[in-house]
Amino acid sequence: MPLALLALAIGAFGIGTTEFVIMGLLPEVAADFDVSIPLAGYLVTGYALGVVLGAPLMTALGTKISRKRMLMLLMVLFIVGNVLSALAPAFGVMLAGRVVASLAHGAFFGIGSVVAADLVVPEKKAGAIAMMFTGLTVANVVGVPLGTFVGQSMGWRVTFGIVALLGVLGLLGVAKLVPDMPGPEGVRLRHELAAFRNAQVLLAMAMTVLGFGGVFAAITYITPMMTEVAGFADGSVIWLLVLFGVGMVAGNLVGGKFADRALMPLLSISLGALAVVLALFTLTAHNKITAAVTIMLIGALGFATVPPLQKRVLDHASGAPTLASAVNIGAFNLGNALSAWLGGLVIAAGFGFTSPNWVGAVLAASALVLAVLSAVLERRASGTTRVVASGTPADQDALVG
Repeated sequence: MPLALLALAIGAFGIGTTEFVIMGLLPEVAADFDVSIPLAGYLVTGYALGVVLGAPLMTALGTKISRKRMLMLLMVLFIVGNVLSALAPAFGVMLAGRVVASLAHGAFFGIGSVVAADLVVPEKKAGAIAMMFTGLTVANVVGVPLGTFVGQSMGWRVTFGIVALLGVLGLLGVAKLVPDMPGPEGVRLRHELAAFRNAQVLLAMAMTVLGFGGVFAAITYITPMMTEVAGFADGSVIWLLVLFGVGMVAGNLVGGKFADRALMPLLSISLGALAVVLALFTLTAHNKITAAVTIMLIGALGFATVPPLQKRVLDHASGAPTLASAVNIGAFNLGNALSAWLGGLVIAAGFGFTSPNWVGAVLAASALVLAVLSAVLERRASGTTRVVASGTPADQDALVG
């Protein structure tokens, strides 16, 4: 694997850390600004919405410059956002800093996926994408726990200052290691938008929203579920999240390895198993050992879908993949926001802290249905293509007409 992937992974590590570390620092931030925890929660929501909106916006703005330069500009934006958060004199300023940082998120992963795939031979594209996303998954094992510890012991501002330094490392890595790779000649924004007329691209994005939504329906409410149902102490939740992160790393690497060989079978197996595990979590959440194992499995199965889904979007938007790739990253965050909202609804309705697991299971099962539909449509299109290619000119005209 090229060294340029290391630079992309460092950037991904910083982005993953800043996205998730705020969840462990909300009480400290709320106390410092004298706001309620629910109001401080807008720092999470604002970031997610910024990713959804920023992914297409920043990618569209970057269609006229090289991908390397755009990646560097995105890292600068990320650094500025985190410095603004670290120095924020008021809650509104910090919220603005979070939104500024989030604008870089979707476009960085979207453009970075295209660059990573272009750095290697075709049969290793999913592995290269997975290598970049390893930075995001490792952030949940190392960056988020360490960032939470530093924030709780030295102040949350120090954590965001360190994250800004990670952004500087990512910027230097991209500048030094990533080759200057201009976009394909003649591709304009209208070409990028044309990818969204492809049914397979839309199906892959819908699978992203539903499949990843299934994961975060459960994980968003993991703290009350584990403390109130499984009986863990409050301090144990951080280690349970580390287990989730370990599962993410393993699933991401397995997904990257096998997506290059059997993409759709891997996707169907992962989504089906995820739906089953999430449904079982309503039972396993009542025991500490089985709950811990299940959390790691959810991370592994959920992130096993990331490389194949991202590669599928790239494959079916191959003529102009950058915008579609970035929007698919926004789809992950849209799934997070949707599932958190639905999970909160069932808890508020009185179904208990394990009820979001059923929401997650239904979402993952729905993604599986779309995966099966996508495979069927692809086989039909492939069969039609073979018939046209092997028929007489008259037969071909009849089929095309």
